[in-house]
Amino acid sequence: MTEHISVRGARENNLQAVDVDIPKRRLSVFTGVSGSGKSSLVFGTIAAESRRLIDETYDAFVQGFMPPAPQPEADQIEGLTAAILVGQEQMGANSRSTVGTATDAYTMLRILWSRAGTPHLDSSVMFSFNDPRGMCMACEGLGRVSAIDIDAIVDRSKSLNEGAIDFPNYQVGGWYWKLYAQSGLLDPDKRIADYSEDELQLFLHAEERKVSMAEFNMTYEGLIPKLRKSVFQKDPESMKPTLRARVEAAATFGDCRECGGSRLNAAAREVTVQGVTIAEATAMQLTDLAPFIASIPADAGGAATAPLRAKLVDLLDTFDAIGLGYLSLDRPAGSLSGGEAQRTKMVRHMGSALTDVTYVFDEPTAGLHAHDVERMNGLLQRLRDKGNTVLVVEHKPEVMAIADHVVDMGPGAGTHGGTIVFQGTFDALRASGTRTGDHLEHRQQLKDSVREPSGRLEIRDARSHNLTGVDVDVPTGVLVAVTGVAGSGKSSLIHGSLPRDGVTFVDQSAIKGSRRSNPATYTGILEPIRKAFASANGVKPALFSANSEGACPECKGLGVIYSDLAFMAGVTTPCELCGGRRFTAEVLEYELRGASIGDVLDMSVEQAAAFFTEKQVAPMLGRLVDVGLGYITLGQTLTTLSGGERQRLKLAIEMGTSASVIVLDEPTTGLHMADVDNLIGLLESLVDTGRTVIVIEHNLDVVSRADWLIDLGPGAGAQGGRVVFEGTPAALAADPGDSLTGRHLAKRAAG
Repeated sequence: MTEHISVRGARENNLQAVDVDIPKRRLSVFTGVSGSGKSSLVFGTIAAESRRLIDETYDAFVQGFMPPAPQPEADQIEGLTAAILVGQEQMGANSRSTVGTATDAYTMLRILWSRAGTPHLDSSVMFSFNDPRGMCMACEGLGRVSAIDIDAIVDRSKSLNEGAIDFPNYQVGGWYWKLYAQSGLLDPDKRIADYSEDELQLFLHAEERKVSMAEFNMTYEGLIPKLRKSVFQKDPESMKPTLRARVEAAATFGDCRECGGSRLNAAAREVTVQGVTIAEATAMQLTDLAPFIASIPADAGGAATAPLRAKLVDLLDTFDAIGLGYLSLDRPAGSLSGGEAQRTKMVRHMGSALTDVTYVFDEPTAGLHAHDVERMNGLLQRLRDKGNTVLVVEHKPEVMAIADHVVDMGPGAGTHGGTIVFQGTFDALRASGTRTGDHLEHRQQLKDSVREPSGRLEIRDARSHNLTGVDVDVPTGVLVAVTGVAGSGKSSLIHGSLPRDGVTFVDQSAIKGSRRSNPATYTGILEPIRKAFASANGVKPALFSANSEGACPECKGLGVIYSDLAFMAGVTTPCELCGGRRFTAEVLEYELRGASIGDVLDMSVEQAAAFFTEKQVAPMLGRLVDVGLGYITLGQTLTTLSGGERQRLKLAIEMGTSASVIVLDEPTTGLHMADVDNLIGLLESLVDTGRTVIVIEHNLDVVSRADWLIDLGPGAGAQGGRVVFEGTPAALAADPGDSLTGRHLAKRAAG
């Protein structure tokens, strides 16, 4: 039996013909600075080839419905087992998906209530809010209903042709606009205010009917039911910011009056086990639900339910062990953060009967307090001890310390990385002399001299989520760290209660834009770059736009050809005419100081910073380097950036504005220890310019350098939600009290 995953000549992205042997049925941690090639090796090469080979085992008919999986660039890959990726992607925007349904916990709960509940319902499907037999019909199993303000959507002083429908995707000329203006049912030139009662009913509330239009046949439906189905029944947290703002302005969301938000019909709501309905059980915090399930008498529902209860309790205990005990099973899956989503997926796999597979994790400690990292380590070791190969991309030394094998990538990022600079044990890494090895013993010292605040931002009686009427003053003109275990109420306090005047929130959410968007367009530096090329060559700036005259005619400036096959995932292939360079051959002949526009877009930020001297370009490039993004390329598609990279890109832009208060949510996500040091210096320099910087953060290096701490807790969920400490890091370390953050700071200070 092959005892290693063997990779030879790996060249994905920046990998430089990497050769590596990774021990199977062991825990291997991959580390290195951001952009060093860790993900390219683990995800882009090993996991990608495993998934591709598995896809090839399906027959041709099934493969026809699957997205194409190109073979990774490598000379040879052997010894692979089936790979299961456990990443930080959010769990989707399906408003019917909850923590319970995403992990099978609710399925087990339904079976238990169908067997042990009184009055008796003989089928578990009768407790399903996704089935007509169990759902509340008033809200169709969603638990929430919306009252829509028609005047926030329709301008009654206008006709349809004049744009009476004022809502995204319903603009004049658009697909949805045509459904009403060209349906033949309504006069498109008549003001809505002049509609008769019947016409208004037809426009706003009509039931579905087939209509024959000039171009095609369509199903007509009143505007309000159409919007309710397509938009207003979705979870607002999952929407893009602009759409969410319009929805929140036009609708009032609230629990369904019929079911009280439980999603279930009357019959399901009446069944109890030990006096508790299934809706009440799903609303419990998981740390409360587990002992309740364990307390159910052994004879309840018959002997057959005993193994089910034991399995359910074990699953709920795993949630707690992984730092998610503060959740409830009715929590919408789409509302989980990336770290919470990854750990929820991990819970699914802990009970799996599969062995000898490869689990691949992307920073599983993201969003975890130091208190919870040890418990996460235990779960990673449990997966390994079941006979699996566990590959972890991680920056925390605490995770490296439990590894059987460490692979350190570098020595730098981008073109300066892509090689293995060390592989071996954690103890050997300490003496390796690599950037990772050198930083293992490095710790930021507690700040002994802190800044004096220039003012304060008042938060009074904050009650969002688990907050218990919190009153706190956030000092201004200093670096403030908001700390506490996951689920303690940090984000609820800052995002939900901090006064918003003059405050800029820089988060990790996806950046709005098309597949043409890249760092050069998003930061605004492409415009002066195009003008510089135009001036140097005596031609129009439009030639140097991939969205305008200079675009390759074959791919329209995208560099790739997108084939939308409708019935399956789209196919992306490099454009053969321009070779993926986006521009016509004529445009690529024009140069600025020896480089074409294609060469410039292929430059890393670091290379571009050395190349450009133009005053409208150089400052932004310098800020991108300062935030640790020197390795990304100017033409890189924004959708390829991680959450941490997106946040740092937004921060680089905000650094050039006059924003007086900047809020960052876990800015160290995805950063190597060396990069964290650089980030701390950057945050300090921002405060030195007179700004207030507020960071919601677990990283103790950042916490140690704050001028002021606001620590929430002492625990998570119902055990949190209050301020347990306000003051300097040194004061908290000296007297931790109930603060878990304080205990770790004190331990760190003691060496």
